[in-house]
Amino acid sequence: MSESRQVVGVQAERYAFAGTGTVYSFTVVREAPQGFEEQSPYVLALIKLDEGAMITAQITDLDMGELPSIGDRVEMVTRKLTTEGERGMIVYGYKFRKAVS
Repeated sequence: MSESRQVVGVQAERYAFAGTGTVYSFTVVREAPQGFEEQSPYVLALIKLDEGAMITAQITDLDMGELPSIGDRVEMVTRKLTTEGERGMIVYGYKFRKAVS
């Protein structure tokens, strides 16, 4: 039996974020989920975007042993997330790095 769900009275609106914000909190992931073991250890952070929304993202482009600080300015970058399938399709997504400007 197939079930169809509809959200009544909700209007979705596209919104483009600037891609900048501050580190609200972070942790170091040492036991990575399946498929991400080769990236371990890595820094996972709560980022408070300048527009007010809060998102979870990996912090990238850190030197060995370097950690971010709460309140650091960060900017969104596009990075490789994983490689999938027999043909080795590369999946890209967003991560954040310390702001360079």
